[in-house]
Amino acid sequence: MKLLDSRDPAFRRRWEALLQERSSSMEEALEVVQGILQQVKEGGDEALVRLTERFDGVKLRVEEMEVERQRWREAMAQVDGEVLEALEAAASNIEAFHRQQLREGWVDFSPGVVRGELSRPVERAGIYVPGGKALYPSSLLMGVIPARVAGVEEVIVVTPPSPGGVNPVVLAAAEIAGADRLFQVGGAQAVAALAYGTRRVPRVDVIAGPGNLYVTAAKKLLYGEVGVDMLAGPSELLILSDGSSSPRFAAADLLSQAEHDQEAWTLLITPEGAFAERVLEELEALLAETPRREVASESLRRHGFAVVVEDLEEGMELANEFAPEHLELHLKEPLTWLEGVRNAGVVFLGDQTPVALGDYYAGPNHILPTARAARYSSPLGVWTFQKRINFLYYDRGALAEAAKRVVPLARIEGLEAHAEAVKVRVDHG
Repeated sequence: MKLLDSRDPAFRRRWEALLQERSSSMEEALEVVQGILQQVKEGGDEALVRLTERFDGVKLRVEEMEVERQRWREAMAQVDGEVLEALEAAASNIEAFHRQQLREGWVDFSPGVVRGELSRPVERAGIYVPGGKALYPSSLLMGVIPARVAGVEEVIVVTPPSPGGVNPVVLAAAEIAGADRLFQVGGAQAVAALAYGTRRVPRVDVIAGPGNLYVTAAKKLLYGEVGVDMLAGPSELLILSDGSSSPRFAAADLLSQAEHDQEAWTLLITPEGAFAERVLEELEALLAETPRREVASESLRRHGFAVVVEDLEEGMELANEFAPEHLELHLKEPLTWLEGVRNAGVVFLGDQTPVALGDYYAGPNHILPTARAARYSSPLGVWTFQKRINFLYYDRGALAEAAKRVVPLARIEGLEAHAEAVKVRVDHG
């Protein structure tokens, strides 16, 4: 990790460069993905089979792409009981949290006027779950359960295949979460299939879930053809600490983020320089023991920063500028500082609340905005799978009164037919 000091005259320049670096370009990926999308649009299921063999090294027949429900149920019996209980407990917490996000429509009455808003779920949602060599049942829960809570009629899961088929833990998670169908196809080609539809893969209204650069590029290119949750990038953690907690806790959390991949970002911001030094020492000790040392070391070398600031107020300001995916407040009174958070995907309050708790179990979603998108966007939630429909009713008297305002506005914009559509009702109603 690089050690920075906000009192250094060059700090502001370095900080701005750091923020700029997070807006990574995906031009090369977009070019590659454009060709993949076209192949799927034109070739359908056969193109999916070809691309799956090319990118995942798994040869499937078209009829093998969908994993039948019977295999989900069989998987429930194959999964270790402790893991199954953990998945069920996590699912319960995730559902309870997301039920709090449900919002009904509203209606407003005034003389001769009724206006309001309807809340409606999308009809079909596609959930992308990373996979292949890795295993992410937690991401399946985080994607499927909010869609179910929202009232989506059909939830389709896609996940990259492995030579032995989809891992039983992922199939068990699909059964627990309440998914409707699951296809063992991944990458940009899976996103294209969900957006365009094929003979086997249904076309969806919204695509959600995390993925690699090519999955994100596909979502970017297909936005407008289909709704997408967000364009997520490498994972991020920023810890704001007053130095009162264990440096080992901070180091452990930084390492847990760095082990994701070499592009992950990890920051510690503190007014206590000596504490920052101790965290770096603890981090070195933990690195020596972690199984993913090579990945974590490269991540920390490229995107790891410890920033010493004048005070916590300055630290909070920098945190808001960074707009992290995950923000941990290792402070004596973290709740008193929550009001100062303007930009973050999720906030973990106190040194007993590590990111891992939210990643797997507590209930808040772990599919979160990255690359400073927390300045203007939200975590995946029930709202990702809902839309609002406005409605309006006027009787004749209310329309006649409104015409005094509507007609001049229509005419000032040069839209005489708009004005006449009102006048004809008032004059000849």
